Amino acid sequence: MSKLKVGIIGCGGIANGKHLPAIKELKDVEPVAFCDIIEERAVKSNKEFADGKGKAFTDYRKLLEEKLDAVYVCTPNSSHCEITVAALKAGKNVMCEKPMAINYAEAQKMIKARDESGKLLTIGYQNRYRKDSLYLKRECDAGVFGEIYYAKAHAVRRRAVPTWGVFLDEQKQGGGPLIDIGTHALDLTLFMMNNYDPLYCVGTTYHKLNDQKEAANAWGDWDPSKFTVEDSAFGFVVMKNGATIILESSWALNTVDVGEAQTSICGTKAGAQMCNDGKLIINGVKNNLQYTTEPNLQSGGVAFFDGQSQRDRDVEAQTFIAAVRGQRKLYVTAEQAAAVTRILEGIYESAKSGKPYYFN
Repeated sequence: MSKLKVGIIGCGGIANGKHLPAIKELKDVEPVAFCDIIEERAVKSNKEFADGKGKAFTDYRKLLEEKLDAVYVCTPNSSHCEITVAALKAGKNVMCEKPMAINYAEAQKMIKARDESGKLLTIGYQNRYRKDSLYLKRECDAGVFGEIYYAKAHAVRRRAVPTWGVFLDEQKQGGGPLIDIGTHALDLTLFMMNNYDPLYCVGTTYHKLNDQKEAANAWGDWDPSKFTVEDSAFGFVVMKNGATIILESSWALNTVDVGEAQTSICGTKAGAQMCNDGKLIINGVKNNLQYTTEPNLQSGGVAFFDGQSQRDRDVEAQTFIAAVRGQRKLYVTAEQAAAVTRILEGIYESAKSGKPYYFN
C-alpha cells in the first residue's frame, strides 16, 4: 500500500502535540510538507516528524501546490475557513481543527467548497473517540435512553487559562472558553442526542476575572491587557423538538465542579453522566427500583481499530486516513460541526444583545 502524503498548516501546539504524533504512528502516512508563518516552527516540525526530508513553508498557498492527499489545518480559528476552502479547491482532503469556523456563514462556505471539490472535510473533535464516548454513543443509538429531552454540556476549569499563542485574542479566536472548550462539550452533547436543529438560545458571557493578577492560574499569570475574550460563558438552548441543552464553559471560575468535554443526558428511559476520571455512570429504574451502573471501559470492546492504540488522537487519525482511502466513513461530518458553530454563534449573539437568539 502506497503511503499517503499529508501537509500540516500551522505548526503550533495542536499540530505538534496531537496531530503529528498521531500521524507518526501510522505506517501508511507520510508528512511531507509543513507550513507556519514563523519559519522556525515549520523547520522544527519537519525535522522532528519527517527527519528533515519534507519541505517547510511560510505561505500555505505554496504548500497547497505540492502533491498531497490530505491537509491538516491547525491555525487560529479566524483562518480556518480561508485555508480550508483553498485546500479543498486545490484538491486536498482536509482535517480542520475545531471549532470549524468563527461563525456559521464561514462554516457554510467550507461545506460548499467540499461539495464542489468532491473531497473530504472533517473537524477535529477527538473527544468522540474516547472509550466513554464510543460506549455512550452505542447506547444512545440502541435506544437505551429513549427520547433524550434534557442534557448538559460541561466544560469548566477553575483556573486554567491558556496564556500562549492567540487564545486570548478575540479577533483571531472568535471568543474564549465557549469556542475553545465549550465547543467539545456541545459537540458530544448534540452527537449523543442526534439532534442538530436549534430553535433559539439565550447566552451570557462574563469578563469578571480576566483583570485579576496572581490568580493561581495553571499556566502562570495572564496579561489582563491581552485577555480580550470572555473568561466564562453559559448558554440555554432549546431545540426544535423541544429538547433543552444547558452549556457551561469557563477558563476561570470560582467553583470546584470542574471538568471538560463532558455531557450528561436525560431521557425517558434512562440517563447518563460522564465523569472526570473517564468513568461513565448510567442511571434508570428497573423492577420498580432505581439503579446506577458503571460499564468497565478498560476491558475493550468499543474500539474502532481492535488491537491498536486507543488514544483518542490516534483513533481520530486512523479514522480520517481510512476515510481518505475509501475504507470507512468519516465519524465527524462537516454538517455536524457546522451545527455546533451555529449554536455557539447564537450564544455569543444573545450575550451581546441581551435577548434570545432565534435560529432561522
